[in-house]
Amino acid sequence: MFRIQKLDLLISIYILFVILSNVMGNKTFPLPDIGPIHLNASVSIFLIPLIFTINDMITEVFGKERTRSIIRSSLIVIFLTLVYSLLATSLPPSMRFAPMEDAYDTIFAVSAKFSAASLIAFASAEFLDVYVFAKIREMLGKKALWLRTNLSNFASQFIDTAVFMVLAFYALDLSFSENLSFILSLSIPYFLLRCVLSIIETPLVYLGVKWLKGEK
Repeated sequence: MFRIQKLDLLISIYILFVILSNVMGNKTFPLPDIGPIHLNASVSIFLIPLIFTINDMITEVFGKERTRSIIRSSLIVIFLTLVYSLLATSLPPSMRFAPMEDAYDTIFAVSAKFSAASLIAFASAEFLDVYVFAKIREMLGKKALWLRTNLSNFASQFIDTAVFMVLAFYALDLSFSENLSFILSLSIPYFLLRCVLSIIETPLVYLGVKWLKGEK
């Protein structure tokens, strides 16, 4: 009979979101301006809050050590993505592929840079998320899941945003002021929108915890 364990499915989705955030997250799109301030966001903004939400679901049901193991596995995936991107872009193209080589190398060289930035930011933020969530649970017990989820998400997403944006988008060929302006234009809406999405997705944590407990 075709059967999938709930936790296995959730971890697979988690890994998928991690990979998509690294491979496709280099694209940014404009947001409505606030006066003279031009705002932008990475396409990964829709995935990152879900990654932290899944973290909280698994921590609530299976404990922080299980979540930390999944995070370590994700870091290995990011590292392998980085290594393979470097390998793929270093190989010479066939005659048939040669016209597309520059575009391919540009895209995946940027993806490699994003993977390196994400590796550092992801490690810092994800472990912080689990730590804060577990600490608040020690103080409050099993109540106020919504508070534990959002406080841990806000703290970890702030660290993730700050570290990732600087490492991924700082351009050495531009001045400090130009870099600062662009990074802030990404970071401010990125962090605020991720916090808003975290709040909106709070019911998913309750549903996910209930769903996972049905199989535990």
